[in-house]
Order: sequence, then C-alpha cells, then structure tokens
Amino acid sequence: MTIWTSPQAFRREIREGRFTQQTGGQCPGFTQGNVAILPADYAAEFLNFARLNPKSCPVIGVTQPGSTRVPELGDVDLMSDCSAYCVFRDGELVGEAANLRELWREDLVGFVIGCSLSFEEALSEAGVPLRHQEQGTMVPVYATQIPNQPSGRFGGTMVVSMRPMKAADAIRAIQITSRFPSVHGAPVHIGDPSLIGIRDLARPEYGGSAEVRAGELPVFWACGVTPQQAIRSARPPLAITHKTGHMVMTDIRNSHLAVI
Repeated sequence: MTIWTSPQAFRREIREGRFTQQTGGQCPGFTQGNVAILPADYAAEFLNFARLNPKSCPVIGVTQPGSTRVPELGDVDLMSDCSAYCVFRDGELVGEAANLRELWREDLVGFVIGCSLSFEEALSEAGVPLRHQEQGTMVPVYATQIPNQPSGRFGGTMVVSMRPMKAADAIRAIQITSRFPSVHGAPVHIGDPSLIGIRDLARPEYGGSAEVRAGELPVFWACGVTPQQAIRSARPPLAITHKTGHMVMTDIRNSHLAVI
C-alpha cells in the first residue's frame, strides 16, 4: 500500500474515490481526526457533551452550520474527506457511505475530534511497543460501563481503546500521553477489564485484537468512537460519523498538539 506523506494530496485521493481503505499509517506526523456530524438543533448539546467528556471527545475543529469545511485544520471538507462514513437515523446505524454528497443538508454541523493515532506516534518514538502495530492490525476498541457525563439528549457510556504493555512501558505511556490532552490524554484505566465492564478482551466491539501476554497489563484510553454511543442515546433523525479506522487527515502536526 502506498504511504502518502502530504495531507493535501492524500485528501485529494480520498475525495476522488481512489483511496477507500483505513487511514492508519498515512501522512506520518500529521493529525487524524474522528468525525461526528449532527443537525444544528443538536449541535450545542453535543458541543457541551464534548466539553463535559474531554477525554473521549476532545474537539479540535467545528464547522459553521451548513458548511462542510474546517479551515482551522486545513483544506478539510467533511463531505468527502473520510474514506468511509457511518450513517445513523434515529440513533440506529443504517448503513455506510463513501461520501456525503447525497446526504449533506444545510442544517448540519460537523465536529472533528482528536484521535489516539497522534499519541501513538509519540509512544513509538519513545520506544514503547504497540502490539497492534507489530501485528499489522487496528487497535482493539471496547464499549465500557463507564457512564458519560450527560448533556441534554446525549449520554451513553465511554468507548476505550486498549494497548497491552509491560508495567514500565505503561508508566512511560502515562507520562507521554498526558502531554496530549487534545488527543485523549492519559489512560482512563489500567488492569482488570471487568472493572469497567469489559467481559472478554478477545472480542472487541471495533478494530482488531491484541493479545495480552504474561507480564503485561491492558492499558485503556478513552476513544473517539464514544460519540457513536452518545448518538445512539440522543437518537437524532440523522447523524453521520467516520467509519472506525477511516479518519479525516488534517494539516496539523502531531507535535503541535503536545503541551509542556
């Protein structure tokens, strides 16, 4: 698979339908984002939901009502710049779409939410092994029983991603990811998955799988799939998200998201 290095050229490939795969590993050094698109009369409630749940929903860009563009992130067009979308009606997933040209409405507002792919780059640079990368799969993602802070019609429970690590690597990962609050920040749980409502690590709801080996701990981070759970609770007549793993590429460098 070709690895693109220019976000602008990569988005053009997606817009023109030539790239339809998952976006992990593309444009190294640049920030990818989760996407949630909602009717304007749900937008304020969702923005407040994100404010109340910053670990899961760190918003890095918002469109004006009816606009598909997110200029603070580059020449980003949410109508076409994800390589696959999920479509929800009344809170239920009803299908997928390659682009939103037939679905876009003038009352829609788009949100771009930070993604853990950004802090994974920092972990790799620090020598922290990432099992799913070693295995060439997506990071495993699980629904939990950790309640979100509700905002109006939005509620539901947190979704998390998991990376197995030795204790020393987990400590280093906490130190590193704490510097990236706009892409989920530090872990929300380490150790026994049953304490957060996960019954079987071998059966993630989304993504791939990653074996937890002897001497390792499962380390859990809040995940940008959480808005999909909130959409299920709010039941808007129409909502659109990225398909898991099919992110929107921005012109923002991961290094610019770190705080001292």
